[in-house]
Amino acid sequence: MKASIAVAVAVGFLFSTSAFASEDLAKAKNCMTCHKTDAKLIGPSYKEVAAKYAGQKDAVEKLSEKVIKGGVGVWGQIPMTPNPQVTPEEAKKLVTWVMSLK
Repeated sequence: MKASIAVAVAVGFLFSTSAFASEDLAKAKNCMTCHKTDAKLIGPSYKEVAAKYAGQKDAVEKLSEKVIKGGVGVWGQIPMTPNPQVTPEEAKKLVTWVMSLK
C-alpha cells in the first residue's frame, strides 16, 4: 500500500511540473487568446518565440518580464498587452515551457 501511495505522489509531481501543466497555465492566464503553439494567431506561435530566443542566456528573464509588462516592436506593431495578473513565478514557468517547444 505504501508503494502505491509513493507512486501516486511521484506521478502527481511529474504531471504538475510537466509541459501539460504549463499549457494549462497558459490557458488559465489567457495567453492562448493571442498565441498558439504551432501557428501565428495575433502574436507569434510559441515555437517561433522559442526559435528566435534559442541560445540566449537571458531569454527566460527577458521574456518573463515581457509577459508581465507587455511590449511592442519585436514581432511587428501589434502590441503584446501587459499581463499584471501573471506572477513572476508563473511568467518564468510559462516562458520555460515556451522555450522547451523547439
